[in-house]
Amino acid sequence: MADQDDYTALDRPELVRFVFYPRQWHTNPPKNATDYVVPVGSDISITCRFYVRDAELPTILYFHGNGEVVADHDSLAPLYNERGINLFVADYRGYGASTGSPNFSSMVDDAHPIFDAFLGVLSDGGFTSRVFVMGRSLGSVSAIELASTYPDQISGLIIESGFASTVRLMTRLGYPQEYLGISDPGFPNLTKIRTVTMPTLIIHGERDSLIPFEEGKDLYENAGAQSKLILVIPNGDHNTLLMEGMTEYFKAIVELVSAV
Repeated sequence: MADQDDYTALDRPELVRFVFYPRQWHTNPPKNATDYVVPVGSDISITCRFYVRDAELPTILYFHGNGEVVADHDSLAPLYNERGINLFVADYRGYGASTGSPNFSSMVDDAHPIFDAFLGVLSDGGFTSRVFVMGRSLGSVSAIELASTYPDQISGLIIESGFASTVRLMTRLGYPQEYLGISDPGFPNLTKIRTVTMPTLIIHGERDSLIPFEEGKDLYENAGAQSKLILVIPNGDHNTLLMEGMTEYFKAIVELVSAV
């Protein structure tokens, strides 16, 4: 049975194919952005893109959803930059220009060298403000992993359309718990977010048809932070939060990064 740090039960090919949708697509970065290549294993590297507004502003390390790549954020990053936030977006193995093949174990393991490289880029560039970590959908796993591991280096956690329980999510999609071989029903996010005491923002769509709103509500209720907020986007589905509630979405993010 898997414990909260063992993801190998989810690394079976049929589950990996079901969850990960790697796209080999990459574009040249826009003028205010720079690409960084982070080695994570033998001949394997992850490509990240850093969209910079100013070195004195706060920076978010962002882990995207399972069907997205770094280059998709060329149009999204300016919305963060306009609001005084630098955005550093990381891919997964096999996504964009990154090499290798994705699975659950490597996704979580890779979050750590990506975080180290991210801090190195900030240090080398003279960035002086606070850092935050954000995960959307599948990216919630990497974001919560880092927030639970590096509480003294991260100032706040943001989760968009995240899930609380892999067991509950996968059984809802047709995989029984016995087949998954995971004993902890809160694995991994629900269990780990209980240890996260930094300011936390949970954003979820009221009508999310892929990861139900109850998953976001559980993350909020179990977050260990005293300072925490859940933003529910009325009528928002999994991929329509900005369309349905952009003003409220960015207001909540700006308030979190400004208040810390």
